[in-house]
Amino acid sequence: MKNLQILPAIDLLDGSCVRLLHGDFKKCKVYEMDAVKLADTYAQQGAKWLHVVDLAASRDGESADIRPLLRLLGKAQQSVQTGGGVRDREDIRERLDHGASRVVVGSVSVTQPDTFSEWLTEFGTDRLVAALDVRMDENGIPWPRTHGWTRGSGQTLWQLLDFYADKGLKHLLCTDIGRDGAMSGPNIPLYQELAARYPELALQASGGVSGLQDLRKLARTGADSAITGKALLEGCFTVAEAIEALS
Repeated sequence: MKNLQILPAIDLLDGSCVRLLHGDFKKCKVYEMDAVKLADTYAQQGAKWLHVVDLAASRDGESADIRPLLRLLGKAQQSVQTGGGVRDREDIRERLDHGASRVVVGSVSVTQPDTFSEWLTEFGTDRLVAALDVRMDENGIPWPRTHGWTRGSGQTLWQLLDFYADKGLKHLLCTDIGRDGAMSGPNIPLYQELAARYPELALQASGGVSGLQDLRKLARTGADSAITGKALLEGCFTVAEAIEALS
């Protein structure tokens, strides 16, 4: 069993820490806390990494004000991986130049796999994460969704990852969008199958974590890390408690 790493998640929107339910901007809960102070708290509790999503960049594109994200990147004590609205190589370069350790790429990694493969070569496989958000069909097959989960793709998760297996992809963040922000428990069978099919990938599980028991279950799937946001914000457990439970 791998030693599962905790990646606390901070979602930024218009300078505030928020959580969306199933990615819906109409179902947004705002948490009255400063993102930098929250990152400091997570670092003090032992988190070596932070997962930050800039929802304004996802929503507004080039017109987005990403200054809150850049401020957080400049002040965070721990390593940060950040995604949300990454559409071209300039977006990647800007975030890396401002202190990000890894950049998370969502829709482009699904809709333009050749372009993302070029970025893997250009920036290095350690600096990029493919974020594949999937919806399970009635047969249990995961299908990637893009553009804020509003669009489907023409291939299954397995077909897409078979392509990337030859391109050197190292970091995969996979979210079952039916569980994201719902604290309904992670999709354990999905991560078990991912780890079995692609043992060379550093797998990040995301969506549904509600308590320490969920983290213990994820640790047995073969996943390398678990992203958890709402459960921490709601006080279900602390980073320190999660690390102790998984040690």
